[in-house]
Formats: sequence, C-alpha cells, structure tokens
Amino acid sequence: MPRRSTPPAPAADADASAPAARDEVSALARGLAVLRALADAPGPLSNRALADATGIPKATVSRLAATLVAGSFVQQDPDSERFQLGPALLDLSSAYLRNFDMRALCRPYLAELADRAQASVHLGLRDGLDILMIDTVRPRSAVILTRTDIGTRMDIATSASGRAYFGALSAPEREALIEDYRREAPQRWKAARDMLVRGAADVEAHGYGTSFQEWHRDINAIGFTLRGPRGELYALSCGGPAYALSPDALRTTVGPAVLSTQEAIARACGTAAGRAVS
Repeated sequence: MPRRSTPPAPAADADASAPAARDEVSALARGLAVLRALADAPGPLSNRALADATGIPKATVSRLAATLVAGSFVQQDPDSERFQLGPALLDLSSAYLRNFDMRALCRPYLAELADRAQASVHLGLRDGLDILMIDTVRPRSAVILTRTDIGTRMDIATSASGRAYFGALSAPEREALIEDYRREAPQRWKAARDMLVRGAADVEAHGYGTSFQEWHRDINAIGFTLRGPRGELYALSCGGPAYALSPDALRTTVGPAVLSTQEAIARACGTAAGRAVS
C-alpha cells in the first residue's frame, strides 16, 4: 500500500460514515498489508515501523495488530513490544500446500499458450538426467502436432526444457548436474556439459532455453521454468514439428508468449518465475 506523507486523519475516522461492508473490506486489506510488511521485514517491527511501512495511521495499526495477535497470526514480544508473524500463518500455508496442484493451476495458462503458439506445451520434473513429462497440452484448433505425452523423458542436455532447467539452477547446482553426467554418462558427459553451458547462456540472454532439432531431429522447441510454492523447479517446453515452427518463428512469436505465460503463472502461485540464477 502506498505510503502517505501527511494523512489528513486516521483512516478509521475517515471511514466512519461508510457502509459496514466497505469498512470490513478496508480493514481486511489493511490487516493483510500489516502481515505482508512483517513478512518482508528482516526482523520484528515496532508499531511505528509498521505504520511507516504500510502508510496506515499508527492508531489503526495498533488495533489491527491487536486483532492479529488475538488470532495468533502475529506475535508480540513482551519485552520489546515488537511484532512478528505468528504460528497461525503456518497452518494456513500448510493447508495451501496440501491442496496445491501445480498441474491444475498451470493448465489454463498452458492451454492458452498452446493456442497462441499453435504448439504443444509440456510440463515436467527432473528425474535423473531427464525431464519427465507430467502433463501435456495441445492446441484445440490443430491436428496433434507431436507424439510427446505424459511419461515421455527428455534428456536435460539436448531438450529445451532441460536446458531451461539447467539455466535456472544456481552455480553449485549446475556443477552437481554436470558431475551427474560425468558419473552416469561418461561417454557423453563432455558434449552434455558444452550443450548445457550454451543452453544456460541462452536462458540468461533471452529468458528461455532452445532446442532446434537436437533432442529430436524433427522437433523445435523453446523451454522455460517455474518455481512451485515448495521451491520445486518445473521444466516446460513449447514446440512442435520443425517444418511448422522454425527457430526464427519460435524466437519472434512464441518466445514473448512463453515469457508472459511464465510471469502469469508465477503471479498465480505467488512464486518467482524460475528465471536463470545470476
């Protein structure tokens, strides 16, 4: 919520003549602003610091904080009287995670992407040296473009989804994955390392990975990643037959659609977009 430099009067007084329903919505929004300020702070905050962080009058912050403390959403240190998040929020977040289904959340966005790109879209997770596809969406108005389906494995080093996955890892995680190739696929680990390094550079330059007839001689694709609420990293690809989707078409038309889809899904599940780690 924007900070007010000189609020004319405490918000509770200003809203005194408003309908009750409007008062309740306003109070809820302000309570959520207090929770977010505490979540973003490096440590417990005083009443004054909360007022400064939210732009809410200090007297109103006191009433909101008292209500949140009573519900265990916020705790107050008895010595410093500073506030921090409370255990009731853990119950709420645990319930969210228990009922969270990344596939269900992603599917409407991936269906829209498939229709915009006229390409197949695949969602996967790492399994060994592969990305294992756990969901597939195809455009409604086109003939089935590829045989890739749930359960298909895509080699991390050669696929667009795998290269995007590698590009989103931290430096130590990248080194560990390359070491996995050296140990588990010694005959091709150097080639895999070179492809992954090039793929990571592509991700850092454009926000997505690419594979043009490398994972499969007839398929071109763009890959991207998403972070789930538990921190898990999902790898995705959007592509199809090379004769229908040229590298230039993928970069100029599909690339922007992929990035907007990535951002939309990240906002929907309240996480980072899974871009490359610098």
